[in-house]
Amino acid sequence: MRGVSNTSTANLLRQNLRLVKRLHPELRREEVASLRFLTRSLRLSILRGELLCLQGRWYVTHAGLLRIAERQRCLGIHTAHQGRLSDPNAGRWVFKATVYKSARSKGFVGYGDADPSNVSPLVRGAEMRVAETRAVNRALRKAYGIGLCSVEELGWSPRPSDRDLPNPIKSASNGDNAQRNGQPRLRDRLCLLIRQHQLDPNLVKAYAADYCGTATLREASRDLVEAFINDLAERATKDREGLLCHLNSYAKPQEANP
Repeated sequence: MRGVSNTSTANLLRQNLRLVKRLHPELRREEVASLRFLTRSLRLSILRGELLCLQGRWYVTHAGLLRIAERQRCLGIHTAHQGRLSDPNAGRWVFKATVYKSARSKGFVGYGDADPSNVSPLVRGAEMRVAETRAVNRALRKAYGIGLCSVEELGWSPRPSDRDLPNPIKSASNGDNAQRNGQPRLRDRLCLLIRQHQLDPNLVKAYAADYCGTATLREASRDLVEAFINDLAERATKDREGLLCHLNSYAKPQEANP
């Protein structure tokens, strides 16, 4: 079993290194070395959206923490709204999350808060869900000794520099420049997901536009597209059949012959 695990980790490391070279060619040796360590210790995938690089720093995502919990056979996660600390009228929410690693576990507690001042404008109005996610992330990091900060815990909206994460869809006027500068594109990750899980690209595009609430994927912001890709990666890994059924709902009905 140990040999299988080592082989799996080695394959994941090769995959992560290939992707980071393609998506973040500007990263320094120290940052790539950090990726090697994180891959070996946490066994998380860039392709599945479990690790994310922002402004040269690595962050774990909610999907990555859930992956670790599942692998460690986490018994359960309980969340509770903290009414006395919350103010729904002001959009301020506080949650408490408790992670139980086993039947004998006393629980690892984490708190998460969110209000319009510490969330991205893209998720305004969803502060309650953000607060719960942050609480779960903090509890999971405590339970499994994850020192790496999670993206969802950031109290600001990450705005990458030009060398980090450009817009997912480049216009014809600057698309060539982005390629020459070696800047990463979210579209690369999306294409890899489509090929890896053998998904219909047209249905994925329709699903993405619906997910982002835009007429076309081209009109969606980078943050929304990134969130969609992370969600798509998780669904494709955990429930591909269910994802295929959902994608088929976006297929245009065939006109009946007269």
